[in-house]
Amino acid sequence: MKKQKDISRFRENLKKGDKIITIGGIHGKILEMQEKTIIIEVEGQNRLKIEKSAVAQNQVAENLSETR
Repeated sequence: MKKQKDISRFRENLKKGDKIITIGGIHGKILEMQEKTIIIEVEGQNRLKIEKSAVAQNQVAENLSETR
């Protein structure tokens, strides 16, 4: 239950410019935010429209955990 609340809070606090990783493993940077969807830019300047619920984690947080 606590983990679900943490994930929900994380998704609510996303903002334009954040670098994220989706549940499917796609890395991208947030360009636009809407109520339930976000548009991210991926490698090659391509844009994808995804559901907010598909965001798994912040890319910066993953990079920090790899260095430990």
